[in-house]
Order: sequence, then C-alpha cells, then structure tokens
Amino acid sequence: MVKVDRRSLRSQESIKGAFIALLAEKSFDEITIQDIADKANVGRRTIYLHYLDKYDLLDRLIEEYISELRRLCQSSSDLSFVDAMRIWFEFFEQNYSFFATILASKGASSFRSGFIKLVSEELEGELDVAEGINKGFSKDIVRKFMVTATVGIIESYFTKEITDPIDVVSEQVGRLLERNL
Repeated sequence: MVKVDRRSLRSQESIKGAFIALLAEKSFDEITIQDIADKANVGRRTIYLHYLDKYDLLDRLIEEYISELRRLCQSSSDLSFVDAMRIWFEFFEQNYSFFATILASKGASSFRSGFIKLVSEELEGELDVAEGINKGFSKDIVRKFMVTATVGIIESYFTKEITDPIDVVSEQVGRLLERNL
C-alpha cells in the first residue's frame, strides 16, 4: 500500500492553483518561481521539490487535464456524441478556471483573436441556416465550428502537426468548407 503524504499533496495543489491564478494575471514569460511561491504561500524549495521549473509545472498540469479528458473519452466510448460531449462540457465547467486561463494565455493571443475574427467575418456571408445542409442549426454554432476548425488546421500546418503540402491543405480545407457551408 502506497502511503500518501497529505502535506505534499496540499503543497502541490496550492502550487498549481497559484500558477493558474498567475496565468490569469500575467503572461507565462512574466511569471517567476518566486511569484508562484509567494502566491502559493510556500517556499521556492518546495516548488523545486515537486517541479523542475515553471515549464515542468505547466507541462504536468496540462498533462493531468489531458489524461482526465482521455479517461472521459474511454469511459464514454459507448455513448452517443451528444451524451459524450455533455460529459466533456461538465468537466470543462468544473475546471473552468484552468481551461479559460490556459486558452487565454497562449502566446500571440492578440494575433490569434484577430485571425479568428477575420475568418469569422469571411464566413459570415457564406453561412446559410435557412436551407441546405445546415438548415435548423444555430448560425453562431455553425460559424464558430467552422472558424475553429479552419484556424485549428492552419495552426496545425504551421506547427508541423500537418505535414501535407500547402496546396493539399488549402484545397482540402476549401472543399471541407464548401461541403459544410
């Protein structure tokens, strides 16, 4: 039987909570280990006892949430997409602070929001929810879905997650948009 050190767990939870709160206040690059220690009310040594540095802390925090999402996927694999998404969104709501902060604190966020706005404006005139494939859907939901997918694919191309040539990527994204708008 593994003995759990409650003090160690409390310290880790305090450190993670302080880190998330700091991410809501300032950019990741501006946050120091001393800032985290002060906010968590622990010593710097305590942080280094659990984490190599702030990058390790961020990586492990993200890994925890991804692991939990993966677990939720596995446990809901027999459910409909609607029911599975409900479970996911309950998890997102329970951990709203983390998700809102981590998504807002990504680098170049002003560029990303400007780009999202541009794609949204460009798709606005193309979207028809009165007839066709999207009849009866919420215009806002369909637009957001298509914008997020488009921006995500473009981000994935530039981060080398998608390695197809640019002409293949642009053609397929265009065809997907045509097919779904």
